[in-house]
Amino acid sequence: MNKKLGIWITGASSGIGKALSIEFAKIGFKVFASSRNNVDLERINQELEKDKCEVEIIPCNVASFSNVDNSFKKILAKTKLGCLVNNAGITTFKLAEENSIREIDDIISTNLLGSIYTIKTVLPHFIQNGGGTIINVLSVVAKQVYTKSSAYSASKAGLLAYTNSLREEVRKYNIRVINVLPGATETQMWPKKIREEFSSKMMSASDVARAIVWAYLQEGNSVVEELVIKPITGDLK
Repeated sequence: MNKKLGIWITGASSGIGKALSIEFAKIGFKVFASSRNNVDLERINQELEKDKCEVEIIPCNVASFSNVDNSFKKILAKTKLGCLVNNAGITTFKLAEENSIREIDDIISTNLLGSIYTIKTVLPHFIQNGGGTIINVLSVVAKQVYTKSSAYSASKAGLLAYTNSLREEVRKYNIRVINVLPGATETQMWPKKIREEFSSKMMSASDVARAIVWAYLQEGNSVVEELVIKPITGDLK
């Protein structure tokens, strides 16, 4: 992989996005880390000081197309982009009857529309450059049924369907689309009570990040199109 090409990671302030930013930076990639939380993004570079590397911080609210477009222009002013990682995501753990319309709007706008916005923004750039990689960090909920996850499941299943279709359309441009479906991963997205009870059975964000980096680094005429990653003990029960 050409390490001179940038990697744009959304939702990078915590969890899998933060772990991915650190892993890619450590092996020499130019990383552009985005999220709405600028303070937490700064902590990534604090952790990377000992490794004598850093990420470029590009604050971005993916739920706003104009914000996405402006952020991408800032990236292009510095380097060409080789990879987009759609990782930004939010959820609630409520029954469908309890979710407010605003909560549903926020989840769909961030998880589904936000990822479509970033894809639409980088796609012309990848086509012009003769290739690129789009990595979508989804969830096993895109294919499995879980209660208290209706809006979240809809957002992830929608993005899975969108990007599966997209993949077939962009093969001719040498653009790879990698969909990653992690199982239970210990991140701040989970309520504190659940993390305290099940953390020993959850995967670490770093373990998931390393698997994603491995998938990205595959070269030649092959691509990992879908990667399901689960705790060795299986789903939480």
